[in-house]
Formats: sequence, structure tokens, C-alpha cells
Amino acid sequence: MRIDIVSDVVCPWCIVGFKQLEAALAATSTVAEIHWQPFELNPQMDEAGENLREHMIKKYRLSEEDAETTTDRLTNLGESLGFPFRFYDEMRIVNTFKAHQLIHWAATHGRQHPLKITLFHCYFNRQRDISDNEVLANACVEAGLPYDESIEVLEQEIYADAVRERQRFSIANGIKGVPAMIFNQSDLHTGALGIDSYVEIINQHAE
Repeated sequence: MRIDIVSDVVCPWCIVGFKQLEAALAATSTVAEIHWQPFELNPQMDEAGENLREHMIKKYRLSEEDAETTTDRLTNLGESLGFPFRFYDEMRIVNTFKAHQLIHWAATHGRQHPLKITLFHCYFNRQRDISDNEVLANACVEAGLPYDESIEVLEQEIYADAVRERQRFSIANGIKGVPAMIFNQSDLHTGALGIDSYVEIINQHAE
């Protein structure tokens, strides 16, 4: 089974959705080929980024209480799925275009999935700035990729056009939010749907 996951590395629901999918794959003893596709939640975000809580309140029109409830819900949900969210007051949301270029490049080395998961951890539970070249290059090393080549990919923007094209393709095909999962390149499901829902989808394709 092939599963394409359109997502951003600063999207908490994307890692929640993946962990739910992972549990469903394990429950059904299904082997899947995962392909991560780029999507920028905030393509116009500048280098300085924004305070995450302030960003949530402004973008999603939340109250302070609603924003806190959302992060508490995600923290509890992450804990139940084995992924520790560590939100903090000074946490910033940053531009992710560099990260997506490296994720695209990592696929050429067969290390796309390890890098994607490493970047989720770097952002959500290690308090790292994943718009910083050094942080990104060290994440690449952790995922089994060469440091020097990762720096070259970033500095020369070798895969910038390819990432933009993938994003345009997703948007042109109706993807407006993430996570979006496409099963066997034909069956699109959007949102973190829960383990049971993913089990049902997987079983439908198995049949």
C-alpha cells in the first residue's frame, strides 16, 4: 500500500494523524510505503517567525483560553500516541520552506521518513528552531544523511523549484489543509481521523 501524506512539520495535527495511522497499520499488520509531500501552512512567514500562541489566536481567531485548551488537548493526545508535545510560552512558529527542501532531498537517499520524524521531534519536543541551517543539518545527520551535502542543498536551494511544484500540484488537486493522506494515489482523506477510521480505510483497500 502506498500512502502519500501532505503535511507541514510545524503542524501538530500532522504528527498526530501520522501516529494514528502508524497504530492502524500495526493493528492491521499492513506494510505501507510512506511518501511525505510538502505543504506550507504559512508560506509568507518571515525569518523571525511569530510567537506560536499569538499566531494561533490571530490566525484561528481563538481566545487565550481556547488556545490553551487546544495545546492541552494536543499534549494529552500526543502522550496517548507516544509523541510528547512540549509547548512553552516562548515557542515560535517559523517558516518551513528550508525543511521541505531537505525532506525532498532526503528521498533521493532513501531517508525521507527518518528525517521527517526527526524534524517533528526537533520542533515539538526539543525546542529547536527548524528554520536554522545548523539545526536542520544536524537533524539530517541524525536521520543518516551527510552534513555537508545538506548544507549545500540549503545554500544553493537545489530543490526549491521541485518543492514549489509539489505544493502547487497538491493545491490544484483540492488540498487546502493538512494532514491530507492519499491512499494508493486515489483515495484522499483530510484531517487526523483517529486510529479506528484509519483501520477502516486500510481494510477497505486491502479488500
